[in-house]
Amino acid sequence: MDQKGEELGAYVGKCCGSPGMAEDSAMETRAQEGRKGPPHRDMPPGLGLLLAMALMNALLYLCLDRLFISPRRTEDPGRCPHGHFRVGQMSSCSPWLSCEQLRTEVRQLRRVGEGAVKRVFLSEWKERKVALSRLTRLDVREDFLHGLRMLKSLQGQHVVTLLGYCEDDHTILTEYHPLGSLSNLEETLNLSRYQRLNTWQHRLQLAVDYVSILSFLHRSPLGTLVMCDSSDLPKTLSQYLLTANFSVVLNDLDALPLVNRSSGALAKCGHRELRGDFVAPEQLWPYGEDVPFRDDLMPAYDEKVDIWKIPDVTSFLLGHVEGSDMVRFHLFDIHQACKSQTPAERPTAQDVLDAYQKVLGLLRDSGMSQTREML
Repeated sequence: MDQKGEELGAYVGKCCGSPGMAEDSAMETRAQEGRKGPPHRDMPPGLGLLLAMALMNALLYLCLDRLFISPRRTEDPGRCPHGHFRVGQMSSCSPWLSCEQLRTEVRQLRRVGEGAVKRVFLSEWKERKVALSRLTRLDVREDFLHGLRMLKSLQGQHVVTLLGYCEDDHTILTEYHPLGSLSNLEETLNLSRYQRLNTWQHRLQLAVDYVSILSFLHRSPLGTLVMCDSSDLPKTLSQYLLTANFSVVLNDLDALPLVNRSSGALAKCGHRELRGDFVAPEQLWPYGEDVPFRDDLMPAYDEKVDIWKIPDVTSFLLGHVEGSDMVRFHLFDIHQACKSQTPAERPTAQDVLDAYQKVLGLLRDSGMSQTREML
């Protein structure tokens, strides 16, 4: 008997039966096949068994995956379902508070802010500090209700957490952030407990958060939304809150018109003439000083007005700490594109966000000192 026959017989004997009988049978079979002609290339029984086991394992894995593994979530699994909230050290989600709960469980303490649409009061609910917003006057009720609708629809990591509301009483309850709006950034960073955060890395991360919010608004579940409460830098900064973990959330959603350039649905931010370099060129009265401003003659525009303002907001956020000028240098090209006089030539918010994240990663990985040497 040749060597191949012996090896094959031993293999089959190990896999499929007793060593002696299987080996003799296999050797005899191979000898007869050798006399008849070239051997027939059958799959070894052991290999077939392995393939069958592998298939069974794959099927079992798929079944277990369907039974016990939840579908991949597109959002933070720690977040509550729509219509519920969790703040602070709450262990479980709670439904939005009702009118009756707002009236009986929330204790108003003192006023901490006021705008054209809402007055905001530091309040207390179950020994937790919360922010209670009240309508300032009835003629801006529609703006108030629009802000509430946006707040309910856009709940997530980019927007302040809604705790409850009462349309009858014109009240909205949200999470309280003691550091206040982005307008207070410099004052906050000058406090001794926050001075360690006064670095270009943390400041650039705030800018990343800010652009992330714009990108979210421009691609929101409701469509493309324009951040209209942004006629100047202080007004723009007041729309965002600085959280305790030094991130940024959108707080004021009263003026977020929906636009769609392909269908011709554009927006105008208010009914008054806008002036200054902060607003985009297309937001300025285009007919010169000799023609009095008329709202019905003012052309509408799209979300690219938000892109124009990004460099100015980011410059404020970067401040003048060590390394901030180097960051500005690396952001020069994307900021120059943001300032294009032609809206269609400006990048999208996502384009800007990608550029910011690339610069943040580059400067962190290479080290600021090495980057200086590169220049």
